[in-house]
Amino acid sequence: MTKEHSISSDPFDPASPTEMLTARRVSLGLLQDVFVKHHTLDQAFEESRQFSALSQRDRAFVRMLVTTVVRRLGQIDDLIRHALSKPDQPLNPPILEYILRLGVAQLVFMNIPDHAAVNTSVLLAEAEGHVRLKGFVNAILRRIAAEGQNWVARQDVPRLNTPEWLLKIWIQDYGLRTALEIAMANLNEAPLDVTLKQPEQAAHWAETLSGEILPTGGVRLHNARMVQDLSGFEDGMWWVQDAAASLPASLLGTNIEGQVVLDLCAAPGGKTAQLASRGGQVIAVDRSAKRIQRLQDNMKRMRLGHSVRTEIADAAVWKSRDPIPFILLDAPCSATGTIRRNPDVLWMKNEVDLSSLIELQTRLLNNAFDLLSKGGVLIYCTCSLQKDEGENQIDRLLSSRRDVDRIPIHASEVGGNSDFVTPRGDVRILPHFMKDSGGIDGFFISRLTKISS
Repeated sequence: MTKEHSISSDPFDPASPTEMLTARRVSLGLLQDVFVKHHTLDQAFEESRQFSALSQRDRAFVRMLVTTVVRRLGQIDDLIRHALSKPDQPLNPPILEYILRLGVAQLVFMNIPDHAAVNTSVLLAEAEGHVRLKGFVNAILRRIAAEGQNWVARQDVPRLNTPEWLLKIWIQDYGLRTALEIAMANLNEAPLDVTLKQPEQAAHWAETLSGEILPTGGVRLHNARMVQDLSGFEDGMWWVQDAAASLPASLLGTNIEGQVVLDLCAAPGGKTAQLASRGGQVIAVDRSAKRIQRLQDNMKRMRLGHSVRTEIADAAVWKSRDPIPFILLDAPCSATGTIRRNPDVLWMKNEVDLSSLIELQTRLLNNAFDLLSKGGVLIYCTCSLQKDEGENQIDRLLSSRRDVDRIPIHASEVGGNSDFVTPRGDVRILPHFMKDSGGIDGFFISRLTKISS
């Protein structure tokens, strides 16, 4: 049984049981925020005062622990069921399930000594007012510590960690083998990619940040660090953006300088920054005032605010007095291409959510095309793996409108990665692509133009 994270021992001083327990209690609260209150992981971390009050070292441990539970939830719950004498009966009280999940994550998927993982879980049950359950928690976790290795070896890992309805869609879209490759790739932590304000300085920033230059033009950092502490961040010389997410803006072409470019559903602004840094006069539209404020703050830090006009509006109905020559629509989606970074996506979405997102994407796409000038270029993209949010959306648009044509994308435009480009000339990226250098977010991109109907 290989543990995934390189913590050599419990990150807390053994003589400080209070600190050890505090970290687990914060982790417990965060898990409940995600699964009971349905907060995203990012939202849970950002809004937790208890998490913010921890030391930097303790925050790193808590973030790793909670993320591991969410990422490996299916396997963890399967191990708990194996250890129970009555696996079909729900655990009571429900908090017991979360305490056990935290313990199993430490035992099986993190390099925490067995005694520390078991003892802190027992203390956690007591601290939460369930003294009578201490013996039960101790027994279950000790059994998993003793037998878990054999159980894990027999687990169907991709199926356990992927909701059945979602895996079924991936099998329909890509076939069984590729669907399982996707599911396994989603278990890997994603490296940190940055997009450069001045791409010609890639060699400089790769050396400065101890990273590697990617074929797509950005720089990849493999060692986790606090982004805000890195050279160039405060000066706005680069911003965090996965390699896949950096491609849509570049595919608008090289002649956007001085031109009006509409960025729909723009926040938090990575693509806005790309467009503005290349000379576009960007109109950034997003319906969330909070997200627009974040975009404005980012543009200010990157010294690009003079090239960006923001509007708080619903992109599905937003109108312009004049036709617009360049439009980028990064549509709201199920975000299943970002599961490596956001494993909570797996458990926060369902088939009903997917249907409503597809309807919204259709309305956004049609409105965007109405805004486009004749001969103009529109990029439609999503960070979803489902074809209903990508390829099938474009097929529906082409069949319903006679003024739409596709401008095929070529491998030379996406770093020479021919496996990114479909036979129809769209981009379809899957998370197991670029496996040797750390993978990449799943993405779909199509480039369209308006013709005479």
